[in-house]
Amino acid sequence: MTTKFTLLGALVCLSLIGCSSTEDGDLSNARPDTTETKIIHPDPTRPAVLPLPGSIAEEAETVSAAVDQPALKMHRERILSSLDREAYSHFDNNPIHLVSESPVSTFSIDVDTASYSNIRRIIAQGSMPRADAVRVEEMINYFSYGYPNTGSTDDPFSVYTEIGPSPWHPNRHLLHVGIKGHEIPEADLPPANLVFLIDVSGSMQSADKLALLKTSMKMLIRRLSHADRVAIVVYAGAAGTVLEPTSGSEQATILSAIDRLSAGGSTNGGAGIRLAYSLAEQGFITEGVNRVILATDGDFNVGTTDNQALKNLVESKRVSGVALSVLGFGSGNYNDALMQELAQIGNGNAAYIDTLNEARKVLVDEIGATLNIIARDVKIQIEFNPQAVEEYRLIGYETRYLSREDFNNDAVDAGDIGAGHTVTALYEVALKGSGGSLIDPLRYGNSAPASAEGAQAETAQASELAYLKLRYKLPDSEGSRLISRAIVRDQIVGKLPETSDNYRFSAAVAGFGQILRGGEFTGEFDLEAVGKLAASARGNDDHGYRGEFLGLLRTAEALSGT
Repeated sequence: MTTKFTLLGALVCLSLIGCSSTEDGDLSNARPDTTETKIIHPDPTRPAVLPLPGSIAEEAETVSAAVDQPALKMHRERILSSLDREAYSHFDNNPIHLVSESPVSTFSIDVDTASYSNIRRIIAQGSMPRADAVRVEEMINYFSYGYPNTGSTDDPFSVYTEIGPSPWHPNRHLLHVGIKGHEIPEADLPPANLVFLIDVSGSMQSADKLALLKTSMKMLIRRLSHADRVAIVVYAGAAGTVLEPTSGSEQATILSAIDRLSAGGSTNGGAGIRLAYSLAEQGFITEGVNRVILATDGDFNVGTTDNQALKNLVESKRVSGVALSVLGFGSGNYNDALMQELAQIGNGNAAYIDTLNEARKVLVDEIGATLNIIARDVKIQIEFNPQAVEEYRLIGYETRYLSREDFNNDAVDAGDIGAGHTVTALYEVALKGSGGSLIDPLRYGNSAPASAEGAQAETAQASELAYLKLRYKLPDSEGSRLISRAIVRDQIVGKLPETSDNYRFSAAVAGFGQILRGGEFTGEFDLEAVGKLAASARGNDDHGYRGEFLGLLRTAEALSGT
């Protein structure tokens, strides 16, 4: 009985005032505990249910009727209001292209994963993410796919392709393209010169922000050696140096500096970035990793607040050889739009840290890939054969699109890839005569007869579906290299169950992402179908990330009312 009255008091407290020790608007740790907490969703026709496990759910069932429902509703609305203050860039889904009109697709690779972990956080808080928070390529690339490691220092990539049936359209196919960076043993990684640029403004004063950041940093610091250097810069109303460049062997000194960090004040991000770059240049390691790591919720509100001015500042600094990576934290005022752009312009990568497990993934398990760049300005271009392919659509990479002429222009910036990183892209294609075309053919199409030479070339290429080209620069080179190969009909797998686990799982993640963005191209393919497809392709899941994805799908199904 004592337990029940204690739980009832907690429920009433959460319903009436939120029981939060965080600043107003940050409710990430202030959800009421009930058996079925119905979340107020922007679409009132789609009620959401967030089940809670164990004895808490059992006790809550006996007292839930005593909770003041109007106050509880107000509390839920505050949660959604906090999410509504987050900033995301709007973009439209990639369109379908007719191969006869536009046979070439070009884009920059993307190794960021921030969108997936941010979506995971939003769903865990009891709401479905808005469409602009979903970048499908970052969801796909959150997972590794076990591509063969055939690269070397001078030839840093292995390239993998597979084509099989589309799970959401019976007459269309998916072209799966994967590349993997050459793996480097941890003992052979170059020394790192890291400057942590830490937001200690008032908006960071909660358990899922500065407190989680400090614990995350300690996980990384304990992996550093005497050859590595660490510096810490903080910014709020003004910027300051907490730790001058210090050897990674001086663990006690670095950890003590981390422990002293505390939040308060407004945010002057521009001043902090300048100071961080200055320290990175001061401790520059000629043949090492030189990087500023910005950790923030992205709420810049004083000083250099103009986004374009910040981006210009980062762009001007990247020529120094110092890259900028971004770690996003927290909810309520998270500025995803700015964080993504700063990471792209700064030749770094963006991750979102919502749990300690995510911190371990990013800052421990994948630190070699995160920091050690083996190829720069990596671009992919695919030319589809109009004799074999009617239509194509690139799934995701909307913010990474490049013009056709950008592919051969070494002055055009593109994404970088680290040691052991994998990058995956999916195209949905309609083959000639498959009945999967979504665009009507022209009445007056191009039917001009081919020359004898052209006909001979057509015969030679009839077995090809597409031609893949990959362009990249080695880290110390300004000239690019080219890898190319044909994708042929013989690669087509006839039945979905016969495709690889990598193929089916990436397709499941792509399907989930597209559904979250509105399901423009996925038809009747729903979350239940996504779950079945992902479960069939779980495969070797050493770290449990694919299993976690299945759990995320189940929660999303409950929230969406399906």
